[in-house]
Amino acid sequence: MAMDQVRALLEQLDSLKTNLHEQDFLLTWNQWTDELKAVLVVAEVLEELHRANVSTRVFDSGLAVANFRDKSTRTRFSFASAASLLGLTVQELDEAKSQIAHGETVRETANMISFLTEIVGIRDDLYLGEGHRYMAAVAAALEEGHEEGVLPQRPAVINLQCDLDHPTQTLSDLLHLQKTFGSLEVLRGKKIAMTWAYSPSYGKPLSVPQGIICLMTRFGMHVALAHPDGYELQPETIERAGQFAAESGGSFECVESMGEAFCDADIVYPKSWAPYYTMENRTAALRNGDASVLGKIDQAGLENNARFKEWECSKELMSLTRGGKALYMHCLPADISGINCEAGEVAADVFDSYRLATYREASHKPFIIAAMMMLTRLEKPGDVLRRIVARGESRRMM
Repeated sequence: MAMDQVRALLEQLDSLKTNLHEQDFLLTWNQWTDELKAVLVVAEVLEELHRANVSTRVFDSGLAVANFRDKSTRTRFSFASAASLLGLTVQELDEAKSQIAHGETVRETANMISFLTEIVGIRDDLYLGEGHRYMAAVAAALEEGHEEGVLPQRPAVINLQCDLDHPTQTLSDLLHLQKTFGSLEVLRGKKIAMTWAYSPSYGKPLSVPQGIICLMTRFGMHVALAHPDGYELQPETIERAGQFAAESGGSFECVESMGEAFCDADIVYPKSWAPYYTMENRTAALRNGDASVLGKIDQAGLENNARFKEWECSKELMSLTRGGKALYMHCLPADISGINCEAGEVAADVFDSYRLATYREASHKPFIIAAMMMLTRLEKPGDVLRRIVARGESRRMM
């Protein structure tokens, strides 16, 4: 059964128009819709082959370099898992232990880490206007190195979260929705509530809510965004979400409360992010080289968060959703009231009801990242996957 499903998925992949080979994967809204679908399809194929104990190693050698400029659990281990799944060796770039700490430039570092590298994965999400800019600078340096003959090949840069978008997370979320509801087509007309929620932990990036509103509107969903005053998202992403909704037949609206967003929702995604002024002040401090004030900036943001402790995903709010049974989603880790904090994003009883579902949501990320790796590095990934199926080599001795 698994192989029949794989063959059907590969036929679907053949029908999709993509231009990802030897390209980067930085922002979902810069990719064709078929390219996003191709990532989902390849990820599904890899999941099925992994369950069937089929080896999917397509690289005999090469590095997957991980540059995490912010803390990470799920994405860090998902990146490593994806690389291993395809036969690449992971090397983490610790900037504090590299010559970057002594002033090495982005252009130099990008080339020095890439002589035998296939993929460079970067997380840089804490400063508005900086994360995506840094990834683009790395990509430009790699392009120059390859064009000038320094690098025998040009590695692909994959966005593991920046200030604008979190493609590996939101595409994992979309695959979770596809599997939960049955297909992308069934998602058309479904309502998803992307709402701010209270957190006492730290000023979280804006990239997940921005990525969600820009991705789900492309697939005909009705997206409702809710947040307190002062927690606006970047204007570019609001504009894009509206455009995508108009093009897909979905809708996008900004509402004033969690209750309004949750009303008749099929999916809810309550998650904290930092006040907009906090993100702006962080960036200003970074550019001024004033690291000493960053803690004070974040503390002020948390104090502002505390004004909105009622923004919690509770049973009462969940009862407003369609049939009172909306799917709860979170990128994790969630701030769970009475569990890992006194008051947080979600009530303990709500989270516990959906805990395993959120784990399944997270489980797709290694395969999403591996799919991005395959599509950016292999000219004909469908043919390669067919050879993998024909080869039938076990990944684990039975």
